[in-house]
Parts: sequence; C-alpha cells; structure tokens
Amino acid sequence: MHKQLVSFLFCTLLLLLPHNLIGQERDNNPILTAMPSLQIAPDARGGGMGDIGAATMPDVYSQHWNAAKYPFITSEAGLAFSYTPWLSKLVNDINMLYASGFWKFGDQDLNAVSTSIRYFSLGDVEIADMAGEFWYNVMPYEMAIDAAYSRKLSETFSGAVTLRYIRGDYSTGGDESTPGNAFAADVAGYNESYFYMGRSEALLGLGFNLSNIGTKISYDGGTTSMFLPTNLRVGASLGYPIDAKNTITLSLDLNKLMVPTPQLPVEDETEEQMFQRIEDYNDISSIGGIFKSLGDAPGGFQEELQEVMWSLGAEYVYNNQFSLRAGYFNENEYKGNRRYVAFGAGFRIKAFQIDASYLSSTSQSNPLDQTLRISLGFDIEGLRNLMN
Repeated sequence: MHKQLVSFLFCTLLLLLPHNLIGQERDNNPILTAMPSLQIAPDARGGGMGDIGAATMPDVYSQHWNAAKYPFITSEAGLAFSYTPWLSKLVNDINMLYASGFWKFGDQDLNAVSTSIRYFSLGDVEIADMAGEFWYNVMPYEMAIDAAYSRKLSETFSGAVTLRYIRGDYSTGGDESTPGNAFAADVAGYNESYFYMGRSEALLGLGFNLSNIGTKISYDGGTTSMFLPTNLRVGASLGYPIDAKNTITLSLDLNKLMVPTPQLPVEDETEEQMFQRIEDYNDISSIGGIFKSLGDAPGGFQEELQEVMWSLGAEYVYNNQFSLRAGYFNENEYKGNRRYVAFGAGFRIKAFQIDASYLSSTSQSNPLDQTLRISLGFDIEGLRNLMN
C-alpha cells in the first residue's frame, strides 16, 4: 500500500501542473512544494482579479492575502465563507472550503485579530490489496488553521503576524505513510495613503506578505521531508473615484516562492552524483532555503526572474454595492505555465455580500481552466443593526 500512496501523491502533483508542462524537457525547472493548496486563492474577490490581494482595499478575506489590512477596514467585525471546486475539468470531487473572520478592538480601532481555516479535499481514493481487489476508500486532505494579530503602527501603516498549523493526511493505514504536520508564520505590512489626482482624492495601497515561514513537512514519519510553499507577495493598488458613486481600482501583485530551486542534472552525471544532488537539496533547512532561493537558480539571474509570477487586475464599484472585476495571472512557461484571465462580480446589501469569480485559461490544456469560486461575507455590526 505504501507504493500505492506514492503513486497517488505523484499523480496529485501532476494534476496540479498544467498538462502542457508534462513531457517537455527544455529548461523546465518548476519548484514543487508540499501543501500546494496553501497557494490557492480562496475567495472570489481576489480570484476575480487574477489572484490579487496584497494591497487591495481591505475586506473580510484579507487573512490569506495580507492580514495587516484589517486595521484599515471600516467595519468592526466580519465573517466569510468560500467554496472552490478545483480541477473540475478532470475530476468532480476535489474542492476547497474556506472560512475567515476578524474583530477590531482597542482604542480608535488600532488593533485587530483574525483567523481562517481551509480544508482541501482530494476526494475519494480506492485502496486495493496486492491482487488488485478493492479494499476500502480513504479521503486524503490538506488543512490549515491560522490566527493573526494586526496593529496600526502609524496613521498610514500597519503590520501583522500570523501563526499557522498545517496538516496533510495522505495515509492509507497499515503502511509506512503518516499524516504530516507543520507550523508556519506570516509577516505582513500594509500602507494606505491618499493623494490628489486632478480634483479627485485617490487611494494608494502598498503591501507585502512573507507567508508560510516554518518547518518542513514529512509524510513518512520524518524519514524525508518537503518544503512548505514559503512565498513573498508584494503589491500596489490605486483606487480612483470617478464621481461620488463610481470608483475604479487598478492593482498589481508580484509573487516569488522563497524555496530553493532544484538543481538540474549535469552532463554525464553518474547515479551516485544524482543521489548526492537530491540529498544535498533535501538537507537544506527551511530558513536557509529562504535565503538560498534568492540566487540559486541554475540559469542565473534570468531564471530567477522567471520564478516571479505577476497578476494585474481591475475592479469597478458602483455606490459601494455592485462590483465588476477582471484580471490576468502569469507564470513563466518553464516554471509551471499557469496563465489565465479571471472575471468576477460582487453584490453587497446592508450586512451581506456575495462574490463570484470564473477563471479561463490562456495556456494550452491547463487543468485550472473553468475554475469557479463563490464567497459569502457577513458584516457583524450590520447583522446586529438588523436584529435591533
């Protein structure tokens, strides 16, 4: 059964890669990590702008993107729930459930605490005996629970620290596989300032989030371990009020995995050298890997640039009630080749808001195509007013 588990994990990684990457050899050197679900945009607002959120206007979904935005949110507390059917073109039972919430407290609302939980189900997997006869089903999953504290450090700048517990369970029972557990932290910052563009006062947001700084994770009792998807996200957002009821916002996010780049085989490499190369990579510590990732790509500075993913998005808001969104996400063809446009819409009335987004791939045979997200948010203060 251990071999069945290894095969299952390998197939799962293939599912998370674009089909047109598989089988190519020229310069392909993607960075593979454990817990890939931690990189999935969980909410429909950020997803509708091409996976953007480092510096967009604060909302209840900010926990994933940048928890430092919460002190600038106008409401006192909120909750949100999101549902994402994943890889729906290939399978029908892989999906992600996500919930987040926040509460502002203290003098002049300078402080906020927030939390989120994500559950990524990999569906039903049939386990068979050595003869190929059906034995039982297992339901592997990835899960993360986190909590953050954020605070305004000045009139325009806030910072946040997030602590996260991570668990991945691919175990089938009775073999060498075990659930993997890890701990991680995020460090984030956000700056929000106003300035005049012509006769209108525009809002400029700047933000960063270094996420999933933590331990490695092992699925075999510690014999081998894998890197978490430590990621540096930086972004900028410019909101411009066309008039009293119409606002348009343009946003840009840049992402880079702070994980060592796998070293490619050298010419005439022996089997012993190959195993040594793999062992050297696995021996890199998680913290050491962050610093090493800044300049270890075999292709030099050019390959380091290829590892930077970027997103460009826009959001139009009418009367703070109705929103239309669009965006584009780009990943280099030799680093995963995820390229897609996204569209979204949102509607807010009193204490409720609902958002939806749709992803359409622009790269050939991309299994991420036609991904749909649905999110539902609640303003706790608004709910309280409705009940009074």
